[in-house]
Parts: sequence; C-alpha cells; structure tokens
Amino acid sequence: MPATQRAAQFAGFQQTERRSVIEFQPFRAELSATLPGGAPVRLTALNPRVNSWFILETGAGNEARAFHLENAAPDVFVISLSTGEAPAIEITSGNGRSTCRPWEGELQEAARSGLPYAPICDQQLYLRNRGSGSRSARESMAEFLRGYVPFGESIITLLKDTLYEDAYLQTSEALDEAEAGAAVEALGQAELRSHPVMRSNLRVDLIGTEEGRMEAGSWYAVQDAPGVYASVMQPGMVHPDILNRRGEANGLDGVENNADVHLFAFDLSRFEMGYELGTDHPAVNWSPRPSGAGRSGLPGPDGFNTLQPLAMTGMLSPVMTDRVAAIFAGGFKREHAAFRSGPMSQSNSGHHYGFMVQGVVLSRLQPGLATLFTLDDGSIQMRTWQEADNALLPRIRFARQNGVALVEPGPDGAPVAGEHVRSWMLGNWSGSAEAQLRTLRAGACIRQADGRQFLLYGVFSSATPSGMTRTFQSYGCDYAMLLDMNALDLTYAAIYTRRPGEEGFQTFHLDRRMAESDTRQRDGTMIARFVEYSDSRDFIYLLRRQGRE
Repeated sequence: MPATQRAAQFAGFQQTERRSVIEFQPFRAELSATLPGGAPVRLTALNPRVNSWFILETGAGNEARAFHLENAAPDVFVISLSTGEAPAIEITSGNGRSTCRPWEGELQEAARSGLPYAPICDQQLYLRNRGSGSRSARESMAEFLRGYVPFGESIITLLKDTLYEDAYLQTSEALDEAEAGAAVEALGQAELRSHPVMRSNLRVDLIGTEEGRMEAGSWYAVQDAPGVYASVMQPGMVHPDILNRRGEANGLDGVENNADVHLFAFDLSRFEMGYELGTDHPAVNWSPRPSGAGRSGLPGPDGFNTLQPLAMTGMLSPVMTDRVAAIFAGGFKREHAAFRSGPMSQSNSGHHYGFMVQGVVLSRLQPGLATLFTLDDGSIQMRTWQEADNALLPRIRFARQNGVALVEPGPDGAPVAGEHVRSWMLGNWSGSAEAQLRTLRAGACIRQADGRQFLLYGVFSSATPSGMTRTFQSYGCDYAMLLDMNALDLTYAAIYTRRPGEEGFQTFHLDRRMAESDTRQRDGTMIARFVEYSDSRDFIYLLRRQGRE
C-alpha cells in the first residue's frame, strides 16, 4: 500500500465520524478481482502485519455477501487474492503455494455448519461464525474438536519440513523442579504481618504442600503445569508498613480483612498472551453512562454500533487447544465500561474502554486507562495508555482496557497506589447489585523479579479497590488493574494441565466453585468454557510458547 494511502487511512481513523468497523481500521489493505461471469470479489486484510483476520466479499447488490476469515497459522501462511482471469485465494508458505476458491460452495457449506471455526481451504483458513450458547451447539463443537486434527494430516506433513517445524504440533512439557524452585524463589513471599497456613478453595496438585493447605503469601508450583504458581492470602494479613501508608488508599473493614484472595502467577517466559471477544460482550455501542459533552449523535463512540460483518466466536481457535495453559475472564461489558462523572466522562466520548483482537481495533484505546496488551514480538505489557502510545498501534496484536490503575509507577518510578483508588466515581470502580463498593472482584498485575516477568491474576472474594491495591502491593506488583467483578462466572480463571503421554487436558479453577460455569454434557462429561464451546463474555488466554522443553 502506498505511504500516502496509509497516512490517509490513519488520519481517518483518528477522526470521529459515522462509518463501519471495517472502514475504521487504520491498517487495512484491499485486493479486488472479477470472477468469471462478472461478479466482484474483494479480500480485505484487516491488519496485514498481523496477517490473521480477513473479510472476503462476494457479489453485488442483493447478492452481496461478506465472510469473516481467520488465518489458521499467521506465522506460517501468507494470504492473498490473485487477480487474473480465474481469481483465487492464494496461500503461500515456506513449502510453496496453494490456491482455493471457497466462493464455489465451500463458504456456504461452512456457514451452514454453524461451527464457530469452520475449516476451509484445506484447513488453512477458518470461516468464523458467530458462536451460540445453546446446548446442541456446545455439544456439536465439542464433538468436532474431539476428532479434529488442525490443518489435516497433509498440511502437518508440509509444516514439519518448513522453518516452523515445531509450530502448532502437540507437545508435552515436563516440570523442571529446579526451574520451578528458582521461580518460586524469585516470587518470594508476599509482605505480610504473618504467614499462617490456610485451607483454600483451589483444588489442584501443588508441589511442596498437602492438598488445600497453603502458607499465606507463599507461592507453590502447580503439578503438570510448568510456569504456573498458586498463592492464597487475606488482605488483613498485609504488613502494616503497606496498610498504613497515608493518602494512598482507604482503610479496610473487618469483612474485607478476612476475605480470601486466590492468585495464579504465570512465568511469562513460557507463555504467549491473547484476547478474544465473547459472542455478545463487550459491545461497541454507547454506554449509558456518558452524557453532555461526552456523548455525540453518532451510532457509537467510534462511529459504529455493530461489529458486523465480523463474527465473534466467544471461544479459542481450535488450533490453539493443544497449547492453551490458562484462561481468565476479561473486563466490564460495555454498559459499565465508560465514565459517568469526572473529567473522563466529558472528553473522548466518555473514555469507553478499548480493545483490540488480532491487530484489529474494535474499540479505540483511550488515554488514561489501564491497558494490558501484547506486541508483535510477543512481549506482554501493562500500563496506563498515553496519546504517545498510539505509535505502537501497528505492532499491537491484542489489547484490553479496564478502568484506571490500582497500582502504578510513582514520580520516582517505584510502584504506588493508583491516583483514583480512593474515589468510587473518578475510578469508575462500580459495585455490587446493591451498590456496595466491597464485592467479589478480579484483577491482574505485572511484576518483574530476578530478571523474570510474571503476570498475576487474583480473585478477591469480597474486596474494594483499596483492598486489591494493598494486596497487589504486598506481592510486589509493578502495575495492577481491575478486571471483572460480582460473580464467579465473571471472574472465571482456569488452568489446563497435561500429563506426559496422555491425550487431552484437565481443567483446574482458581476457585473450585468456578467449575459450575463449565458445561456438563448429556453423557455426563464436562466441556471447558471458552475452550470447547462459545461464551457471551470476553476472555484472556495464555498459550505455551513454541520450542519450550
């Protein structure tokens, strides 16, 4: 694409005007052709650098159709559209080039299948269909996954001979106890006034302790889950040197002091991070919260109120199932994801929380908001978004914003409580259905320790933003943010363990009661939420990095 066209598209992206979600994309590139018989066909790469999502449009007028395609292996396959006498989708890899013409019936068959990810073009592409939460749809997808071999055997054989010979193949990792010990030592203990032994709701095999018995604030490696660690504590155990810091946070009441907090820690040298929208949430229309100067007459804050023709599947791509290590729930749904009062409610359309999937901007990232994101080099970051960070947009694969910081760098770079932790309205912290600030909440933080980077995810059984802040500070977090709240299914977190030599995975939840969010089939077997069937809510996932032994 010429530089002038790229600049014009990005300038248009920065404007606030009525448009479609496709027209909103600042990095899109289009190829058009004419099929025999005169019908047009157009392939739009929504972000060619990421090389994952495409819109294929066929026909014109009443015959016009649009299909949302996903590259099954963006690091392997390059997707294009030939424009000769017999146009075709071209799929190029290190092993050569193949072509397909899915508009000759394959697309229609894939759409009729109803599968959230329906393979086409020799399983090198998926047609994304909007996921369904019905029991029949869940069981159909589970049955499909049981017999599914990503790409087909012929494509796997090709991949073995390419630069990416280890990519997307099934592997099992043995737990290196020495490495696990080094990670536990790097994580250390939370800074608490005492470290009593607690019984937790975590039901998973831990190294170095009996089931359910954990020393508060200590970390334990999870058996058969290399790079995953677990901890438990109560906010009232936080050391007074942290609890009594003046002006940073509010005091905690007796209920919050004694409310259990369960945490997972992930050694990010072992994991890639991604993000996927639910079938329904978050949406892209207006939140009812902004008013006055924070609201315009456009269909939505970014100029549109629907993601069509994009199809939100609400589940993990099947090609990732063998590598999935963990999933946790995302952030607020749109209704609550904007500011009702304060300066942020009156600017930038109320600062609706932004998000990106596969390099596609679905809701603009807003300055001043806590942001978890991953770049095209695989690095994972969490920080308050600034206007200058828009320069990173071409490199962002996934991003999710949710409110303002719980913990952030202070003037000297040392972590301190976020600026608005003490203010319910300015922090947009929301509350329970009874408008109580103290409620079930989940949050995440980033921490550097002994040259390692860790992502922590915690579920707080009854907490305020102040209690979350003090807890994350006690664990040495560099930056922390709120995610979702108010119910176990909205704060869902699960890890997936694999025993060497065995097929499939076992699911273990951060709180055993979260298992109720998974689905039991008619034959009594359980299928995992987000992995084996679609869900209405968004989620963040961790995949095991390729090439790790």
